[in-house]
Amino acid sequence: MTEASIPVDLFNPGQVFACMGFLEAADVLCGDAEGRFDWGDPSDVRFRVKAKGNANPVETVLGFLVSSEVEPLNTDGDIEFSPSRRDDKMALPIFLCSDNRSAVCLDHWTDGSSRESFKLYAGNRSAYSIACAMLSGTREKPKKNQSVGDVKTSGVAALWDARKYDLLERPFDITTPVGGSFNFDPRGAWTPIDAGYSPNTQNHGVEASPVVEILAAWGLQNARPQEYEKRRVRYGAWNRFLVPMLARPALAGIDMAVPLRKFKFALDLSGKNKVVTFAQEEISK
Repeated sequence: MTEASIPVDLFNPGQVFACMGFLEAADVLCGDAEGRFDWGDPSDVRFRVKAKGNANPVETVLGFLVSSEVEPLNTDGDIEFSPSRRDDKMALPIFLCSDNRSAVCLDHWTDGSSRESFKLYAGNRSAYSIACAMLSGTREKPKKNQSVGDVKTSGVAALWDARKYDLLERPFDITTPVGGSFNFDPRGAWTPIDAGYSPNTQNHGVEASPVVEILAAWGLQNARPQEYEKRRVRYGAWNRFLVPMLARPALAGIDMAVPLRKFKFALDLSGKNKVVTFAQEEISK
């Protein structure tokens, strides 16, 4: 088993969901993964993940994201998903495909079960376009007599090329201007009222972490925070090593036989989009 740790802000819901994503991804890519939050030093709270083999699980997960291409679901195939989403092209499942590895399906936003799908994005953005932007960035449309557009935003791959060491040491702290996202990272959340104007109208980018965005989507593949009131959400952080199957209910803030801290936040509205805000800790009486 090899263990690695990364800093995490427990009051940033997207970062906690992305830690769950690191755990789920390490379990798929390395095997036998376990993870825990370590808040022993309040000035250096960390998420610790260990997995089978000699490879650093954090580097393995980031390396997979860097080498992956996003493929949309072929709706003529045999894969089943929520019938309510079948005609919604913006909500189709996606696949992360990398050489020598099985494709990973991400589709929590299509969940047709009784639990909350936690689909936050809306409008003319698709899960496919968002995932492509988070991994590979986006480009401006080419101008006349220009064959390739200028880079507009950076994704995980560009950050890996430019700041690999920093990304390995503190993957959630490296932010970059992003366009449309899954809306998990509150650092990139805005409403025209909060900003005093519309960044979209002015073509002003907002900064967030593409690592947080794509891994939070992976983390919610089999787990959900608890929406206990309309647009009021609770989640948990646990302090003992847990395998993914046990970490999933802990993320929902379900009491287990491990130390658990619970947090709550509100989902703001930006048009039809829901956006994650920073959390407050629930104090036990």
